[in-house]
Amino acid sequence: MPWLTHDRYCDEIAQQVEQLRAVVTSGADLSATVPTCPDWSLEDLVRHMGGALRWVDTLVRARAQENIPWEKVPLGAGPRERGDAVALDRWLADTGELVVGALREAGPHTKVWAWSGVLNAGFWARRMTCEITVHRADATLAAGLPYEVAPDIAADALDEWLQLVEWVQGNTPRETARDLRGPRRSIHLHATDTDPALDAEWLVELGEEGMSWRRGHEKATVALRGPLTEVLLAFYRRLPPDTTGLEVLGDREVLEFWLERTSFG
Repeated sequence: MPWLTHDRYCDEIAQQVEQLRAVVTSGADLSATVPTCPDWSLEDLVRHMGGALRWVDTLVRARAQENIPWEKVPLGAGPRERGDAVALDRWLADTGELVVGALREAGPHTKVWAWSGVLNAGFWARRMTCEITVHRADATLAAGLPYEVAPDIAADALDEWLQLVEWVQGNTPRETARDLRGPRRSIHLHATDTDPALDAEWLVELGEEGMSWRRGHEKATVALRGPLTEVLLAFYRRLPPDTTGLEVLGDREVLEFWLERTSFG
């Protein structure tokens, strides 16, 4: 499917930064463990997300043609004070303004180093949109707050995730990605609550040659059905597949096989 527009990604990053700030200032315990990222506290997660945005801001502003180490990113680690929601919120607000400004000024086609095959600022606008979409879910789950995301963003995040898994399988030595090769099996993702024009259904095929995917309604070895947001979060391993509202139809072991071999940090 075509990517969303560069402006759409920039607008969404700005909006989701505001929504993440709302979690920080909600009174949530910043030291609470994030259930979906148990090595992190809520504050660690926010600092990670803000640091990623600062890193991309640095790459794009410099028109970098090679990686810039995280330790060279100004204020990439966040405010000096820990446990200070006011300082963390201010840093996150500044971060959002910086990265969105840099991406808008660069436009999608400006050449910038990236770790995938798409070497431009447009890659980073999309990647950061998808990154904050998932990590904001982590934050809201940790804080016990409701989570919503726009349907076009949720669908694009699923597209991007499948594209990244496909890219990793073909371009890195990662064992778990190579393990996706094997007997022919398939997974159907079916969002049940979206406008048909969004075409929010996917078929993931696994075989001896690796994985491939496409949008569409087709029979599969196993299907995961439910509201788009829940399908997104389950496929990113943020919700269990048996969450209320989701259905697993067919050979559940194939879905579990996939989920065990794909992960998002």
